[in-house]
Amino acid sequence: MAVPAPPRWSGACRLRHRAASVVLFAVVLGLPLGGCSFDLGSWGADQKPKPVAEKPTGTISPQNVSDAKDHATRGQVLARSGKTDEALAEYDAALALDPYNTQALYGRGLIYQGQNQQQQAIEDFTAANGLTPQKVEPLLGRATSYLAMDKAKEAAVDLDEAVQADPNSAPAWSARGQAYERLGDKAKAAASYGRAIALRPKDEAARSGLARTGG
Repeated sequence: MAVPAPPRWSGACRLRHRAASVVLFAVVLGLPLGGCSFDLGSWGADQKPKPVAEKPTGTISPQNVSDAKDHATRGQVLARSGKTDEALAEYDAALALDPYNTQALYGRGLIYQGQNQQQQAIEDFTAANGLTPQKVEPLLGRATSYLAMDKAKEAAVDLDEAVQADPNSAPAWSARGQAYERLGDKAKAAASYGRAIALRPKDEAARSGLARTGG
């Protein structure tokens, strides 16, 4: 039986399809696109912005730091309630007072990602990663944006680092599987999907990926 040829899409259709796909992909992985699903309060390539290696001391007043934390916390609450515009305003206010507030950087990155403003999201995730290099969340967030931009190679680099930072992160392994599947490395993709399933047996995206890659 002849296999029908896949539909030929215009460039605009492909972009819309990719945008929709990354939103679905992020939801399956558990990445919140409009807010944070976990507590951020404990947080202290060529086109990537330069990460901040260390927060300068003595340049931001303690009052500004405290006020920025309050704005960031309100932003997180608003984002969880789906009030993304109000949340974005709070995150902006926090970062105006303290540009090194990782909670605001990560939260704003998630909102940008949900609005398909991937480059802005990448910039915020990169800054958050520079301040908290051992955290898996900004790496996974940035990789998801790279996948939305069809930059699987950059995504794979971030996800390699993410699974080293947290080998028990099922979303990171599942995303790594997708990145390597897009790169044509079925062995790494299958291994990554397998790890994701071992950690989260009901991960349907990882199960489908494992079936596709012959694992």
